[in-house]
Amino acid sequence: MEKYILASASPRRKELMALITPDFEIIPADVEEILPEDIYPEEASEYLAELKCRHVSRLYPGRTVIGCDTTVLIDNTILGKPRDSEDAFDMLKSLSGKTHLVITGVCICRDDKLQKFSQISEVEFYELSDDEIREYIATNEPFDKAGAYGIQGFGGLLVRSIRGDYNNIVGLPAARLKRELIAFE
Repeated sequence: MEKYILASASPRRKELMALITPDFEIIPADVEEILPEDIYPEEASEYLAELKCRHVSRLYPGRTVIGCDTTVLIDNTILGKPRDSEDAFDMLKSLSGKTHLVITGVCICRDDKLQKFSQISEVEFYELSDDEIREYIATNEPFDKAGAYGIQGFGGLLVRSIRGDYNNIVGLPAARLKRELIAFE
């Protein structure tokens, strides 16, 4: 039996978790990701990470579970995964020429023991033309990603600069998580 459970279906998180340890299995959390109306946008990722983590932890008592959630935040507005091409276009247009935050919330739990944190990175986009946005949407990359882009793929061509942890922007702050797991044990 593996030491850790990663409560995520993300192939990107799986790759990053493998940098920390080979001793984990993937068990996605089957939960409805609904935020309380009064939550601060900066706290959304950590809230959802805890929701996922606790759900899987209840199903696997005695196991150490890691839950994660990544949000893109611009002008105090959360950009989730786009519903369709038009939504993706609007999101990318709102990011064009601006700096936004990428926040990954992480929760580690085993039974009643719980530890959580958020990692924040800043991403600045180039000024994007409508054609450039449409060309990127045509790659189909934006549709399963918060903020409608993936920095590790074609979306990296939209990025002027980053400040912070690159892996956090991908979806898992691996360096910090490794340290947090050591402290958790």
